[in-house]
Amino acid sequence: MGRSYTKPVVSLSCFVDEFINYNDFEKANDKPAFLRNYNVDTIIHVFPRKDLAVAARKAGISYRIGTSHRLYHWLNCNYRLNIGRKNSNLHEAQLNLALLSPFGMNTQMEKEVIHRYFGFVNVKPLPEKLKTFLDKDKINLILHPKSNLSAREWGLENFASLISLLPEDRFQIFITGSPDEKPLLKDWILRLPSHVMDVTGSMSLDELISFVSSCDGLVAASTGPLHIAAALNRYAIGIFPPIRPMHPGRWAPLGEHASYFVDEKSCHSCKNSPKHCSCMHQVSPQSVVSEILNWKKLP
Repeated sequence: MGRSYTKPVVSLSCFVDEFINYNDFEKANDKPAFLRNYNVDTIIHVFPRKDLAVAARKAGISYRIGTSHRLYHWLNCNYRLNIGRKNSNLHEAQLNLALLSPFGMNTQMEKEVIHRYFGFVNVKPLPEKLKTFLDKDKINLILHPKSNLSAREWGLENFASLISLLPEDRFQIFITGSPDEKPLLKDWILRLPSHVMDVTGSMSLDELISFVSSCDGLVAASTGPLHIAAALNRYAIGIFPPIRPMHPGRWAPLGEHASYFVDEKSCHSCKNSPKHCSCMHQVSPQSVVSEILNWKKLP
């Protein structure tokens, strides 16, 4: 179950049989009846929602699993696990796997191997109009500089420096972003070299996923495209702040070719600033370029 916008990502996994739209559940007049229609035996509250917890109990779902850190889970879940996220040293994926422990599973999994269980193989074919953008003789690199304010950002000046340091004869560079971000990036993109292609706001999520899968790598802050690229086993470099709970220990991209940069220090001056993060700006473009220059084209 997820909101509408998550379906293209969830549908990538060969282990998912059906997607239940949470937006439809929200609109249902009889929420327990909505759930009963699916004949569900178990519900795991990975992302806690009170209305869903109440409806699951009233629907008679046999196994209702959630953390013990929500009062409404004490009233509506019959399996409550003592899992605290805010100050945990575990990765988000490891914390989610812990919710499987009522099944007797060994949930102590190293984060370096978790990506093997994603099963992201249901990638839709890349439309012909997007295939023409790719250069088969170069490394096709996506830069995703904004985050829709969901994460601290590295800064446009750092991305511009990164572009200037990458040899044009080896890299075809694309700038991606949402339709809302397109006007924010317009003037900056106009100042970039001619071999950089602006594809902001031009793709659906399905198309963006296919495009990421067809490129070699991506650089971004802690955003959805970063984690999608990592899960698709593309090169994925994340730029992170050293601030809990946003730090890479909790949110690092997981994948065979995934990595990250963070300025490891105690952060005080920008901890409560939602937009500017001087700690992230301490990650130098030169260090990111050094890693990218070791990339090879991926099949």
